[in-house]
Amino acid sequence: MTADPDSQFSLNTTATRTQHGALCWRLHRATVQVLLVSSRGTGRWIIPKGWPIAGLGPHQTALREAWEEAGVQGHADELCLGLYPYLKAIGTDRMIPCLVSVYPVRVTRLRDRFPERKERLRKWFTPQKAAAKVDEPELRTLLSGFVPPVPGGTGG
Repeated sequence: MTADPDSQFSLNTTATRTQHGALCWRLHRATVQVLLVSSRGTGRWIIPKGWPIAGLGPHQTALREAWEEAGVQGHADELCLGLYPYLKAIGTDRMIPCLVSVYPVRVTRLRDRFPERKERLRKWFTPQKAAAKVDEPELRTLLSGFVPPVPGGTGG
């Protein structure tokens, strides 16, 4: 499991925290689709993301989060697609600013049994429909303009 922000940081600061996210995608009937998951707290649509994991690079962390939150197995590209900010709720009365680096993850298999299967929903969308489902404007832009990486690129 990924680290809890309370164990890494003092919550008495407004410093921006870094997270790594996975833009999970597949080709389905020659159409690009992206996978969104529901957040545990509010149930809104998001991409899998989490805190840095010791010993893993950012793209590897994104792949691990995709597994934990959505049951994704696949290949993460090392090249960051972009960044988006959001406010993470900590408890009922605290928000901390986060900046998420987003990595494309080509899904090769979607497992039915994964760590957070009882806590989240997952659903495939076209990039444009996915963009309309998320709240963060910068993530909307990343989703709506998503073009899969060229095969043979820097995939991990």
